[in-house]
Amino acid sequence: MHSSDLIVLFDGECNLCNRTVQFIIKRDPKARFRFGALQWAASRSLLGDPAPNSTVVLIENDRVYRESAATLRICRHLRFPWPLLSIFIFVPRPIRDAIYRWIANNRYRWFGKRNECMAPTAELAHRFLTNDEI
Repeated sequence: MHSSDLIVLFDGECNLCNRTVQFIIKRDPKARFRFGALQWAASRSLLGDPAPNSTVVLIENDRVYRESAATLRICRHLRFPWPLLSIFIFVPRPIRDAIYRWIANNRYRWFGKRNECMAPTAELAHRFLTNDEI
């Protein structure tokens, strides 16, 4: 793995999180993002034990971003118009993170939960972390 990689770690059992990964893939024409479910050993070796409310975590240039910061930094790297959302970085972090946590706390109730993590298609497998890389 390179320090320039953009790695998105997500709750692989969360339907909202899985849809978020699909959303990012469709809006990442340069295929800069790589992905790993927080439940996978490869992801845990990068991050350790995630916080209980972790839904999406971004590792960018060897720095870990969580909650609203992760979401807004991901938007910066997507094709237009999504980078415009990064303006919300100027909203005080406690407010942004409170909204993020409210959604995170209700994600299973609102969007459902899978019994197992998402498995990437053969076409997208190279975009997902493997234990061999860690």
